[in-house]
Formats: sequence, C-alpha cells, structure tokens
Amino acid sequence: MSLNLVDSHCHLDMLDLSEFDDHMDHVIERAKASDVTDILSISVDLDSFPRVLETAQNYPNVYASVGLHPCHAAEEIISVNKLSALSDDPRVIAIGETGLDYYMNKGSDPLQDDFAWQRERFRIHIRTAIKMQKPLIIHTRDAREDTLTILAEENAHQIGGIMHCFVEDSATAEKALDMGFYISFSGIVTFKNAKALQKVAKAIPDDRILIETDSPYLAPVPMRGKKNQPAYVAYIAEFLAELRGTSIEHIAKITRDNYYRLFRL
Repeated sequence: MSLNLVDSHCHLDMLDLSEFDDHMDHVIERAKASDVTDILSISVDLDSFPRVLETAQNYPNVYASVGLHPCHAAEEIISVNKLSALSDDPRVIAIGETGLDYYMNKGSDPLQDDFAWQRERFRIHIRTAIKMQKPLIIHTRDAREDTLTILAEENAHQIGGIMHCFVEDSATAEKALDMGFYISFSGIVTFKNAKALQKVAKAIPDDRILIETDSPYLAPVPMRGKKNQPAYVAYIAEFLAELRGTSIEHIAKITRDNYYRLFRL
C-alpha cells in the first residue's frame, strides 16, 4: 500500500537537474518511487516565480506558492495588489515564503540592519494572504518575538499557514498553534544534535504537524551532506514515526490529511 507522503515545502526550481538526467520528470518519478505523491514548490523571489508556477502547471501533484523570501533584496518593492495578481491562479495555493530573518542580513549595511523593510514586506504578505484566502508560508530565524508579534498584529489567525522548517522552542510552537498555524519539520529534526527540536516534534498534536524537505537544502539523515530532493521526505516521516512511537503509515496519513485540510485540496 502506498504511503502517499507529502512534501509541504521544497524548491523545485533550485534543484540541479543535471543530477536527474536534465528533466523535472525524473525528480517527480523519484519522489513517487519513495511514495511521495504531493509536493508544494515554494517561491522565494518574483524573478523565479514563473518557473515555479510553470512546474506546478505541468504536474498535477505539484502546487506553488508566491512570495519574496525575507533575505531577498531589500530594494525590491512589493505590494498587496501585485502579490494578489500573481497569486490569482488555481495552482498557487500559498503566500510566501515570507517572514523575518535577522541572522542572514546581520552586519551587511546600516539600511538592512534596522530590518524595517523586512517587517513591512512581511505585513504585505500577510495582508495578501488574508485578502486572497491563501495560507502563509512562514520563515523565521533569530526573530521569533517580532515574527509572532506581527502575525498577531496583522490578524494572521484569520488565514493561518505553516511555520516552515521549524527550529524554535515549544513556547513559540504553542503561540503559533494558538494562531492556527501548522508546524512543519525538515531534515534538521533527524540530526543528532537536534535533541531540543526533537522534544518539540514529539509534542505537536497530530492535527497540526507537517513534514518537508526544503530541498535542495537540509538533507535528512542518512542522506545528510548530499543535495536534498522531495523523495527524501520519506526519511523524515520514518524518523518522526519512531520519535513519536507510531507507524510511518500513521505519520503519512496525518501529515497528508493536514496538508489537504490547510490548503483545501
């Protein structure tokens, strides 16, 4: 019986297709061979968004998001109207990747160090998500308090979404859950030094947990050090099953059900 796993966050447009005989078909085929049947391909900038959308349009099991990653160029201006127009496509089911990242931009220049542009961009994404009724894909690094504050101030509970590649503490998880967000775990949860994160992953309710690869980054054990791909989400499901004292079939079912429920698929 197929597990029908879901990769709730990957970057298909960033994969090195030379490793897949230069064709996206082989990425999808390898995923299916590992029982990964649904994929959400995430946008990080507007220049690459057409490629992300085209892939989603070409494969019925692939959907797309649209957004500007918080680490993307500060000078790029975005508006609710522009994001709304780009997201007005049935293959686009989420807004993001958005959020705050105070780590990647720290120490670059005085303009970026104040982070005001990141916070305003984040607010625009939240307003777009509420307007378009499409959930948010949230990235947060070294910015948990401001991330939660802005989500609350902008009434993000009205639409919810995913705290992607979650690496924060249990208090942050609880606050996100209270606002209607799902918590998604990447290959990081399989790392030996991720004991604190594993404790959080063990406690997330069944109806709020998701899994992802964030490929081509963060390949899980036993593939750590290699370039990641959607097929490897099976290793994360297997690890979480052991961590939570259940079966991989159960992890596959709850994460698939959660994905379908959140995105109304």
